[in-house]
Amino acid sequence: MNKSFVLNFNLKLARKSEKGTVPIYLRFTLDGTRSEIATKRYVFPEKWNVVAQKVIGNTEEARSLNAYLKSLEQQVYNAHRELMENKMPLTAQNLKKKLYGESKELIFLVEVFKQHNKELAQLVNKEYAPATLKRYETALRHLRGYLKWKHNLDDIDINQIDHAFVTSFDFYLRSVRNCNNNSTYKYVKNFKKIIRFCLTNGWINKDPFAQYKIKIREVERERLTEEELQIIASKNFSTSRLVVARDVFVFCCFTGLAFVDVKNLRRNMISTGIDGQKWIFTNRQKTDTASRIPLLPASLEKLNVIMIIRNALLRIKYFP
Repeated sequence: MNKSFVLNFNLKLARKSEKGTVPIYLRFTLDGTRSEIATKRYVFPEKWNVVAQKVIGNTEEARSLNAYLKSLEQQVYNAHRELMENKMPLTAQNLKKKLYGESKELIFLVEVFKQHNKELAQLVNKEYAPATLKRYETALRHLRGYLKWKHNLDDIDINQIDHAFVTSFDFYLRSVRNCNNNSTYKYVKNFKKIIRFCLTNGWINKDPFAQYKIKIREVERERLTEEELQIIASKNFSTSRLVVARDVFVFCCFTGLAFVDVKNLRRNMISTGIDGQKWIFTNRQKTDTASRIPLLPASLEKLNVIMIIRNALLRIKYFP
């Protein structure tokens, strides 16, 4: 027996955002039972044509949104037809199951990215450095900026991401955000990890990065000469804060340690080696690799200053 089936879009006016937009929901009524699907799309109420069930206007933004809504609407009709052809019970629950279970679930890029960053945050200082989380958060912020700049969207179905999307995001980073090549490389690489995650989970079938290529450029970094380093080491400053900064910088130069590794330095990491001299035994935070560093007289002098300050802050004994 055929059941009545009504499909239309509905605006949630009570959920207006700070920008004044409201979410669009796809509502279907099957034999008197009503259910809704969040489209994850937003529109200004005055831009919505209730009768025509679409966004008013002929701009690229309006055409893109209307095309997406039409595609989503067609997915529901297709699911309804398949239930009938397979002689399955025509219920709202089965229709949703067909949409989100057996057929492709609507999964959105920003939501996946946010969940990735949330999980990564729980592993900071365990498997990842704080800087790694910060870079992924920045990459997500750039991606959201691109979606608004190019498509005027807050989020996008991952199945709409193609090669053109990737190259356009690359252009946005270089032009609008004024990122250099290496920064662009890092942010796109973060984005690519999210796409690989979607591919692994079977949410998308085609890799939009398949034909995309970008290489990191080697940067020539100037090195301080021995004379320049000596000038810095002997420079007198009027404030203790700058004196500490000078000593930490010189110590980094003599040991090769990054600032974060000096920050994490503890007294029990300093031991006497088989040569009878003082050595640093530590793991580098960025690579988590073991490092054994001999303490030269100059770095040992700075170490005393650094450890004294640390010990004073931690209220423990001075480093001997």
